[in-house]
Amino acid sequence: MVRKIIVDCDPGHDDAIALMLAHGNPDIELVAVTTVGGNAVLDKVTKNALGIMTTAGITGVPIAAGCVRPLIREGEDADVHGESGLDGVELPQPTMQLDPRHGVDLIIDTVMAAEPKTISLVPTGPLTNIAMAIRKEPRIIERVKEVVLMGGGVHVGNWSAVAEFNIMIDPEAAHIVFDAPWDVTMIGLDATHQALATDEVADRITALNTPLADFVLGLFGFFRRAYHDAQGFQYPPVHDPVAVARIIDPTIVGTVRAPIRVELRGDHTLGMTVTELRPAHIPENCRTQAAMSLDADRFWDLVIDAIERLGRANADR
Repeated sequence: MVRKIIVDCDPGHDDAIALMLAHGNPDIELVAVTTVGGNAVLDKVTKNALGIMTTAGITGVPIAAGCVRPLIREGEDADVHGESGLDGVELPQPTMQLDPRHGVDLIIDTVMAAEPKTISLVPTGPLTNIAMAIRKEPRIIERVKEVVLMGGGVHVGNWSAVAEFNIMIDPEAAHIVFDAPWDVTMIGLDATHQALATDEVADRITALNTPLADFVLGLFGFFRRAYHDAQGFQYPPVHDPVAVARIIDPTIVGTVRAPIRVELRGDHTLGMTVTELRPAHIPENCRTQAAMSLDADRFWDLVIDAIERLGRANADR
């Protein structure tokens, strides 16, 4: 059965790969894309999303711009994506127009128009749009199949010692999303730091010999240098497509079911996703789970297959 998803994103190099995987995998139907201020300001990430979709040949999918800033706090940019939010590649002029609706309304309308439990939400940026959608139309909670989000971490942080960027810059939105009575899978840094764009991965993409493969290699080249300089990684972790891969094949990502709470007040722990792993404190009806492991080989097989499919489809146009 084809799984329908909405990707809510802030492109971002790894968001670009997530969009390609979502549209290039035959088991996924990408039904909408929304953007949110995160890796860069909203205008930049929206421009990036349009350029990525044009480059990858993603057509017939509505895309709308969402929230400009976090619910309460001032926004912050992620430094590893460069000034544009997608440095290292040239984007073409978009071949599609933005949907006139606000991104929050596109999420609500798409979920409410579909059969219940047929659409999954895949947020790969701050959770502002998803939280606003819940507040504006709470009925989506019972209609969404699941939320598989990239963000957080059980044992790892990157924007602070204990907090991940997407959660930390809008922790109030994250609290709303984690606290809602729906199924949430947190694809955090414990798993995504295993999704490394190694030389072997780059060689496999080079062998595809398509313009889209070259575009991906441009993304990797900048991201590799930026991650090495900012965080000391030899190879950059490509976080966001891991959330899409979890939808395609849940066995690729190993998870533990556990209550997850977002810290809102700590001086040193703001945005921490506090994960309760003590067995006696995990209720039977727990609806949140955290990713802990990744089958990296199978993950990259999915990503490279999607890039190949999209590259071939573009060549046939």
